[in-house]
Amino acid sequence: MSNPNDPKKKSWIQIDPDSLFPIQNLPFGVFRMKNGKYSVGTRIGDTVIDLDELNKLEYFKKLNLNENIFNSDSLNNLLKLNKKKWTEIRNNISEIFDINNINMKIEHKKKILHSLSSIEMTMPVRFSGFTDFYSSKQHAINIGSIFRNPNNPLPTNWYKMPIAYNARSSSIILSESNIKRPKGQINSESPHVRPTSFLDFEVEIGFILGKGSKLGNSISTEEADEYIFGLCLLNDWSARDIQKLEYVPLGPFNGKNFATSISPWIITTDALEPFKVEGEKQIPDVLPYLKFEGKKNFDINIEVFLKSISSEKKKLLSTNAKYLYWNINQQIAHHTISGCNVNIGDIYGSGTISGSKNNEFGSMIELTWNGKKPIEMSDGSLRKAIHDNDTLIFKGKCSNENYSIGFGSLVTKVLPG
Repeated sequence: MSNPNDPKKKSWIQIDPDSLFPIQNLPFGVFRMKNGKYSVGTRIGDTVIDLDELNKLEYFKKLNLNENIFNSDSLNNLLKLNKKKWTEIRNNISEIFDINNINMKIEHKKKILHSLSSIEMTMPVRFSGFTDFYSSKQHAINIGSIFRNPNNPLPTNWYKMPIAYNARSSSIILSESNIKRPKGQINSESPHVRPTSFLDFEVEIGFILGKGSKLGNSISTEEADEYIFGLCLLNDWSARDIQKLEYVPLGPFNGKNFATSISPWIITTDALEPFKVEGEKQIPDVLPYLKFEGKKNFDINIEVFLKSISSEKKKLLSTNAKYLYWNINQQIAHHTISGCNVNIGDIYGSGTISGSKNNEFGSMIELTWNGKKPIEMSDGSLRKAIHDNDTLIFKGKCSNENYSIGFGSLVTKVLPG
């Protein structure tokens, strides 16, 4: 069987030369057709492939899959398999749609292939839990400089472990879903409830687990690879003024729990293998359970755009997932060192990703330095934070000298609270 990541591989499905969904990508998602049927699918170019129909027509016969594994409104049945099986399924799809395998019957194509415009993408996973990390050093330095001490911005434990908090899986929403401006307590001297006036975004990568562990067991950084199904774009919305009042002593709560947006396509770690890179050297040396071997960071470029009713789309930043100080294997190892169990369908947020340059900062509070440096839109309006009826757009992709693969867009509009 040929390598699905072979840069020379082409598909018999016609795609735009600049498409970020070549046959080397093959992400997984869930879609709904006009007749109301849900199905697990993948994508080549702007063509969505119905994996349930593909399975019913026995294209996966040699893999001995359950007949209903893709007949679902979530990826959870697929996640319950193991990494070896996920790889075999992706390899099989790559083989079916390889340009050298053009024997699919016309009546089969009609059942299996759908234009992207004819279907609706839906939430890909029934999430079990959500843990959000704080793993970008530059972001932590920026936030510490704004709120703590520029000369000593990082808490003493930051270099010792990946810091995190347990977030809400119940308020995870899909791209193209609107959010209402949240409200909460604002002022510590004379507390009152009102809609937030400092709504912010956070550029993150989400990663989804396809394997669970037993309570009392720990997962090593080496074992973590077997648990990670794939990655998506993640926007951890934040109400900074609500967060400011409540975060001492126990951290984020209402300032974070109202919404987290994700992109609909899950990009597998197999597809991302050619884009693995080394992360920053960790000094001081980490404890043994956090040590790892090999390249564990991903070279994923992420851009963020802002559009309002009266202004053109403006690019706010371009950052990269390779800037994460603590990689996702270390995050899993730290999360379970206590014996905490993880579940199939858990999602992790990488934490806000910021580079060292001003245009690489991954949140509005950093870009405007807590509102001191407002961003000007094309209509002359200024942004210290996200306004009502603003639309935020995330885009992510990996590129090498041979091809690029994308995550699709993550789009969210803010409605008045």
